[in-house]
Amino acid sequence: MNNELSVGPIGVFDSGFGGLSILREMRRVLPQYDYLFLGDNARAPYGVRSFELVYQFTLQAVKHLFAAGCPLVILACNTASAKALRSIQQRDLPQLDATRRVLGVIRPTVERVGELSRTGHIGVFGTPGTIQSGSYDIEITKLHPSFKVFGHACPMWVPLVEYRESDGPGADYFVRKDINALLAQDPDIDTVILGCTHYPLLLDKISRYMPAGIHIVAQGGIVAESLAEYLRRHPEMASRCTTGGTCRYLTTDDPDRFAEMASVFTGEPVTAEREQIV
Repeated sequence: MNNELSVGPIGVFDSGFGGLSILREMRRVLPQYDYLFLGDNARAPYGVRSFELVYQFTLQAVKHLFAAGCPLVILACNTASAKALRSIQQRDLPQLDATRRVLGVIRPTVERVGELSRTGHIGVFGTPGTIQSGSYDIEITKLHPSFKVFGHACPMWVPLVEYRESDGPGADYFVRKDINALLAQDPDIDTVILGCTHYPLLLDKISRYMPAGIHIVAQGGIVAESLAEYLRRHPEMASRCTTGGTCRYLTTDDPDRFAEMASVFTGEPVTAEREQIV
């Protein structure tokens, strides 16, 4: 890949649909920019895959978005951010194109936690892959060494969303069960991170069963505000992100199925194109 300064849309990648909740907030906060979303739906979910496979798949997606002209790519996926971001930033980006950037969703979320928690006891809901990676523990400890982190994997939450059962009684059962399991680890937890981009679609039920006084941290608005701040601090990157206010959607799976499900996350009709990234 050549090192000429690229000019193009902001790339947004997710293994599936959840990253659309991040994209929706980005478009709300920064509507002037062009966006190119890529969902690797044919190989989702990433949460149960190995570190190496998630890294390989994510790197392929980043290369694809770079080839499409994106100067900046957001990994709007906790699993990809946990298992692939650091390797891509440190090992691959200097060889691919040192002028481009790849950012994730974990660091901005962790930065916000420090403003909210009084006790320093933080809970994290996530996919098995994200919890197993310990990425939130690592990042929170870096910024807040005295904080204690308690993770709990919620393997049923993504299927509940994707099978459109987030309003059904099954969702009540699993949300209540998982909240109780997390809080049983430590009674002083006062801030809980929704460490998966699908989980905001369960926010009504999470809020219903979460005890009063516990902060629930959803990522969409946080990541969007962090991106806005990043572009303010880096005008040289902002000038390379085109500003037509457009948004294209690519998927590695059936585009009609993607479009139908994507509208649940975006709140508006979506037209998608099928894309091969390998």
